[in-house]
Amino acid sequence: MNIYADNAATTKVSKTALDAMLPCFAEAYGNPSSPHHIGQEAAKLLMAARETVAGYIGAEPSEVLFTSGGSESDNQAIITAAVLGARRGKKHLVSTKFEHHAVLHTLKKLEKEGFLLTLLDVHEDGLVRLEELEAALRPDTALVTVMYANNEIGTIQPIKEIGAICREKGVLFHTDAVQAAGHLPINVKDQNIDMLSLSAHKFCGPKGAGVFFVRKGIAITSLIEGGAQERGKRAGTENVPAIVGMAAAFKEACDNIAENTPKIRALRDKLIDGILKMDEVILNGDREKRLPGNVNVSIKGIEGESLLLMLDHVGICGSSGSACTSGSLDPSHVLLAIGLVHEVAHGSLRLSLDENNTEEEIDYILEKLPPIVERLRSMSPVWKKMKEGK
Repeated sequence: MNIYADNAATTKVSKTALDAMLPCFAEAYGNPSSPHHIGQEAAKLLMAARETVAGYIGAEPSEVLFTSGGSESDNQAIITAAVLGARRGKKHLVSTKFEHHAVLHTLKKLEKEGFLLTLLDVHEDGLVRLEELEAALRPDTALVTVMYANNEIGTIQPIKEIGAICREKGVLFHTDAVQAAGHLPINVKDQNIDMLSLSAHKFCGPKGAGVFFVRKGIAITSLIEGGAQERGKRAGTENVPAIVGMAAAFKEACDNIAENTPKIRALRDKLIDGILKMDEVILNGDREKRLPGNVNVSIKGIEGESLLLMLDHVGICGSSGSACTSGSLDPSHVLLAIGLVHEVAHGSLRLSLDENNTEEEIDYILEKLPPIVERLRSMSPVWKKMKEGK
């Protein structure tokens, strides 16, 4: 049996998205900036995709810019806020300790350029405390950026409440919604969101397409100079096939959230309950306030990479954390942020499910995982010391 349980890293492109993309290669293949009829056919598809995405996040089409993915969108949002803040003498930025590196690395770069940075704790449950966020805000705060749902442990933040605090204080609020989009309802107006990032390949769209939502009235800073595409704020010929596929996948995902969520959550809970029956295993992050398909555990006394290799050998595809940092030897910054020690953080396992997973697959994982853990522990000096109480 082959089981794909790494949907937080990327998802399989859906048939709906693929079918929507194909005409963009063979029929409406023109440059959407070209005035002739083939170019304008592509331009119509681009506008329809913009309207679709905007409609499903409660935005206006003019507030949606297309990018190459979540990382670019995160960068543009943060730099936009920093530039606007600096013009008014506001150079304080607020975020959390367990953001995606697209956010953290951009913030650290700005810190080297003279900005002041406050990173909030996310505590053992992986959740921001609203009172701590409010206390961190200052007269010179230019931006708060907090991810909607964490990419490793899946915890869902109180986005509407965070947005309300920022709106009251006159501070721009950005959320990295890459893991949430297509899996949780989003309404940028109702949730007081000024800027938002999402990426197609997290909800069965193609890689290489993303969205940067920016509320009307916010002056956008360009990262890529060149042509006048995307209102002159993101140069380069638009990737029409990927954008059209993204819009189709996003519509399908959002239309089916109510139907898919209970099914995925039931599989998730069965998997969590089964894994926690093993000795010395802890669930990372809040049990309830987490993405429907996210399972992240730390299995004491083992090394995560060895676990992944042995799971792959029996046909199970999982992760030890973010795919963006899989080549790193350091333990996950997310797990360290919620208070895990290095030895425990190294033994993490993330299994991320979607509507295509089945109960039979969950049973198979629960059958194969315990003997693999037992074998790894039998070879582990760390586990031996733990059992000896050292």
